[in-house]
Amino acid sequence: MAQETLLLVDDEKEILDLLEIYLKNEGYVLLRASNGVEALDVLRHKEVDLIILDIMMPRMDGIQACMRIREEKNMPIIMLSAKSQDMDKIMGLSTGADDYMTKPFNPLELVARVKSQLRRYKRLNVSASRLEEEIEIDELVINTATHEVRVEGREIRLTPREFAILELLARNRGIVFSIEKIYESVWNETFYESDNTVMVHIRKIREKLETTPRQPKYIKTVWGVGYKIEK
Repeated sequence: MAQETLLLVDDEKEILDLLEIYLKNEGYVLLRASNGVEALDVLRHKEVDLIILDIMMPRMDGIQACMRIREEKNMPIIMLSAKSQDMDKIMGLSTGADDYMTKPFNPLELVARVKSQLRRYKRLNVSASRLEEEIEIDELVINTATHEVRVEGREIRLTPREFAILELLARNRGIVFSIEKIYESVWNETFYESDNTVMVHIRKIREKLETTPRQPKYIKTVWGVGYKIEK
């Protein structure tokens, strides 16, 4: 049975109760909050492995909370929203969420996504007791053991998905990866042609790594093909 701690953040008690039924059955330790302010307070006092975060909440909504969390924390975040428009999904992913589900949702699908996110997060965050492995590309240093990224000595905070994309390209320098290949390699799911999730994540990585994101030094666009990091 799982022993990870999950933080459930939603102002609807019925949603929290529903999530608790399904997730507690999987053995997770569960913490609850009814808005972003309460969620930040919980994170100051508790170690959390994954957050399920509603967008529409009083006091501090999920978008604002996600941005605040990403200033210090790196655990997976799954966003929930009653809105299904693409722009709402893009907004959620752009602020640092790793996945997005629209209400109403199938609780069993949410459980499956929680498990998938935790597996990926554990795989990317290798135990610090292992030998450090660094990939150096000019002033960019990627430590795949400690999950640290630095540019010109400056620490860059990436989400687990952003780190996975950067690591994929960095380990395969000179190879062009299509959007479909990146998505299926990192998300481990079938790619749908209309999905622009990868482009959103690439843009966020560039904004964090690059001095001039529109003229990237590291992740290059090969027009009509995909992305690569040059040798």
